[in-house]
Amino acid sequence: MLRDSYAEDKVFAEIIKLVPPMDLGLAKIDEYLEDEKLFQLIRADFSKRWKNTLLTGRNSTPVEVVLRMLVVKRLYQYSYEETQRIVSDSLTLRQFCRLYLNEAPDSKTILRWNNLLRGETLEQFNGCVAELAVEHKITKGKKLRTDGTVVESNIHLPSDSRQLADSVRVLERTVQRARKVSQAIRAVVKETGTQLTRKARDLARSIGESAKKKTEAAKETGRQLYRTLVEQTEKIVSEARQTLPHLQKMSDLYAQRLASTLENFIPLAEQVMDQTERRVFQNEQVPAQEKIVSIFEPHTDIICRGKETKPVEYGHKIWLDEVDGGIVSHYCILEGNPSDAQQWKPSLQAHKKLFHHAPQQASADRGVYSADNEQLAQKMGVKRVILPKPGYKSRQRKTLESRKWFVNGRKWHAGVEGRISVLKRAHGLERCLDHGENGFHRWVGWGIIAGNLAVMGRAT
Repeated sequence: MLRDSYAEDKVFAEIIKLVPPMDLGLAKIDEYLEDEKLFQLIRADFSKRWKNTLLTGRNSTPVEVVLRMLVVKRLYQYSYEETQRIVSDSLTLRQFCRLYLNEAPDSKTILRWNNLLRGETLEQFNGCVAELAVEHKITKGKKLRTDGTVVESNIHLPSDSRQLADSVRVLERTVQRARKVSQAIRAVVKETGTQLTRKARDLARSIGESAKKKTEAAKETGRQLYRTLVEQTEKIVSEARQTLPHLQKMSDLYAQRLASTLENFIPLAEQVMDQTERRVFQNEQVPAQEKIVSIFEPHTDIICRGKETKPVEYGHKIWLDEVDGGIVSHYCILEGNPSDAQQWKPSLQAHKKLFHHAPQQASADRGVYSADNEQLAQKMGVKRVILPKPGYKSRQRKTLESRKWFVNGRKWHAGVEGRISVLKRAHGLERCLDHGENGFHRWVGWGIIAGNLAVMGRAT
């Protein structure tokens, strides 16, 4: 049965008096998390776990405890295991997490609860955090600066050969496990152990070595190796397709899990084979939106931003709106690689929705500039629109961009890069370590929430 919190422990209340008080920043965050709106948002997702979870069953780990432990995890960049251990060992964090003298939930429980949260819920949660920042006069929403960055998926450097080898490995392992649960499957699929996996791995390695050599002979060798690897993949996909119907007929939970794995990976393996055929054998330039760069994280986008150090990034583009006081008031996970100019209007609209007024000053990089975007901001009531124009500038434009308020606005805007850097270094937005598209949304959401809470904790 879902429960909200543990009853306050009088014994613990006496024990906590013997240790130094909670540091001021953490104490402020503790106060902010008392807000009922934050609690109810999280509780709503947790309550959907089972049909009757609110009324029946054994008592769950309290929602309040899990919420606060998840906050601790991202505030300090702990793993799930570290979160369990450190909270258990710290009286201060026990108090913060409202755990008192109760046993801390194990890492698997924390992970399981976290996976129940939706990305949309965390977006709303961050909006409520921003509202709290307004209530506590940390920000007034007078200034807005907006910019994009990329959060990478947790994948290895993509190549068709490695993806084909990954497909063979996953499908062969699943098919061989399926043989052990069904006589009917054993009748149609031979035992291979890891034979195909080893061959596929060796072929992928050889393809990588051939690719380093720029000769025509090496290219031809690579194509031949690719053909063999595709044939190996086709073979295991065929066996997987023969296996799947038998698993689907079985009611056993383990068999259903195996069936689910095959249902997921068979089409992905076929997609990788298709793009390999088009690219390697038909010399076709496969569009980025039609490619998959990881069978484990198929949602990953290919993003080319023209950066010298990283010309191509693999993950998702994130658009951030930061207001005065260092609060990320709104964020958006974009699909594909849309132009920066398209994000200007949604950013202004989100700001007006949250603060009930347009910012007095709004700024972005030159990639956002357009005459329409400038006019839009002015019509919405922005007094100082700071959008540097790229390329040729008229004398009138040069005069405008040399004015003191425009120059100072550009200097202030540069601070958004610092905010992005902190989010990446301190709160995990360099690389998503969660799995799946929903996991990606959760990871980004918690990182931004933790960043905002940290800023609010330091605010005077």
